[in-house]
Amino acid sequence: MKTRLTRAAERGLKDIGWLRSNFSLSFGPYADPERSGFGLLRVFNDDFVQPGGGFGIHGHANMEIISVMLAGSMNHKDTLGYSEIVHQDWVQIMSAGTGLRHEEHNVGESEVNFLQIWLEPKLQNVGPRYQRRHFPEDKRANQLTTIVSNDEGQAHCWLNQNARLSLGFYPDAQTVDYSFRPLNKLLFLFVISGQVRVGGQVVGERDSLGIWDCDNVNLECAAGTRFLLVEAPVNH
Repeated sequence: MKTRLTRAAERGLKDIGWLRSNFSLSFGPYADPERSGFGLLRVFNDDFVQPGGGFGIHGHANMEIISVMLAGSMNHKDTLGYSEIVHQDWVQIMSAGTGLRHEEHNVGESEVNFLQIWLEPKLQNVGPRYQRRHFPEDKRANQLTTIVSNDEGQAHCWLNQNARLSLGFYPDAQTVDYSFRPLNKLLFLFVISGQVRVGGQVVGERDSLGIWDCDNVNLECAAGTRFLLVEAPVNH
């Protein structure tokens, strides 16, 4: 097993008042050749948006863009006709395909925190689509929950890539045995809170660990740990 650890304090940072973005991978003003994506995972941002702040109308194409809401309330409005509000424990995905435009703003009275994740798509220039699902934390205790997958089903969001995203919430300390899918070779672990020990390395709050050259991994979770896993291929 090979790993690449990024401590929370080592991430890139953009702070413009209404927005504070922490970059685990190169994005925007942050460029690190050692962290220029991780396989088909291209972007992993830990974003904090102040009340009233937000992203004006802008466009995307040929990218799978996922938002995992950790705190607060944010609107979503796009050129596909969707206009709604997502809250804590909601997950939304845009398969941008041939192109769409959207805007997102903090519409609540408290800070929004969400994880912004981009993966390259499997198929290019498909029709754009939007989807969202609710994953209440009290229904996810002491288990690993698939939130995004290329498998068909009503229990998670679908994406145009051989990838899988899972949320872990462990009020009790325990070890999670995780096995890769045959097509996928990379695993990206991001600890939201608590800590996870992997192969002797302690991955703390807001740290990330890239894992490859293995078929399965043991995640030793401390009590009260929350984390996100992104499993993805090396290439198309």
